[in-house]
Amino acid sequence: MSLPLLGLKILDFTTLLPGPYATQLLADMGAEVLRVEAPNRPDLLKMMPPKVGKVSAAHASINRNKQSIAIDLKHEQAKEIIGKLLNEYDIVIEQFRPGVMARLGLDFEALSAHKPELIYCSITGYGQTGPLKDRAGHDINYLALSGLASYSGRKETGPVLAATQIADIAGGSHHAVMAILAAVIQRATTGFGQHLDISMSDAALSLNTMFGANALASGTDPGYGAEMLNGGLFYDYYETSDGEYLSVGSLEPNFAAGMLSLLGLQSWMNRMADARPEAQAELRSAIADKLKSEPLAHWVKVFGEIDVCVEPVLNVNQAAAHPHFIERGMIGEAVDSEGNSVRQFNSALPFKATTGHRIGRALGEDTTNILSQLGYDDCAIETLKKTRCVK
Repeated sequence: MSLPLLGLKILDFTTLLPGPYATQLLADMGAEVLRVEAPNRPDLLKMMPPKVGKVSAAHASINRNKQSIAIDLKHEQAKEIIGKLLNEYDIVIEQFRPGVMARLGLDFEALSAHKPELIYCSITGYGQTGPLKDRAGHDINYLALSGLASYSGRKETGPVLAATQIADIAGGSHHAVMAILAAVIQRATTGFGQHLDISMSDAALSLNTMFGANALASGTDPGYGAEMLNGGLFYDYYETSDGEYLSVGSLEPNFAAGMLSLLGLQSWMNRMADARPEAQAELRSAIADKLKSEPLAHWVKVFGEIDVCVEPVLNVNQAAAHPHFIERGMIGEAVDSEGNSVRQFNSALPFKATTGHRIGRALGEDTTNILSQLGYDDCAIETLKKTRCVK
């Protein structure tokens, strides 16, 4: 079957993580994505080691299956090029602070006046309106202001950093993709596009969905290590004798009973539901003592024979080698323009390209080709390069 988003054409003005990961998901599903990059303002993602050919491994993955044109948007001829591109592309995604695209004459109001079917997605930290709209921020700031950081951690440590950027990805990238695809569906019935205002802090706030609902209803805020899924119960990570870790998620009574029985802790069967902090601390200590008595390999073997929601904590390369993820097709190959290949994680969406991925392109790698397709001849392209409008 063909990929579901074939025919969608997206101009991507974003850098770093939130926007590029959103357009990676769209490109993986078949959308044609053209990155519009600044010739003189490097994308920091490309500078992360290690390198894969001409680009960083992170850029090679997050910006795979896209093309790159390098345009100085402040140049007097840039608007003409963008205007020509908009004859072909009807979705724009940008990640500048509010007002930047307006100063360039590339905001939704200006562009939609000539293309009413334009879908225009803006991803920012705090949205297009509100007292914080012009404020700089990063993932850590959005998690802090949204309340998520206030119960992500331990009483002994306070808030802790997550291994991935929750507000950037779950907040920015995923909400952008959902909003864009919803707008595409709506455009099919109305004929009109719209401006999608994606705020990473708004999205982070909405991710408080379960414990946030409890807090708003009761007036009592969730606390560090005090809730059923953040350390308040025996649901937790436990160290083994060789310094590795197991995840114990045996919340349901049948799973908990199986786990406790295997560990020889049957005396806890009738007490495991006691939610008092002191009781749960005692139970966690009992589980920790048992699991600390043997190495990880022992526990993987014995827990692998029963179904009680206990799994090992793997590092990334171990996860990539796990038979389950391999069979699920989560590990793939991407190639660069010279035919060199590199392993990457595939999208978790149920649409897999049968031809593999093409790694993220070097800055402006497709500039000449794209301009030729827009009708610029060799002389005009050379002039644009000499005047530093494009690279």
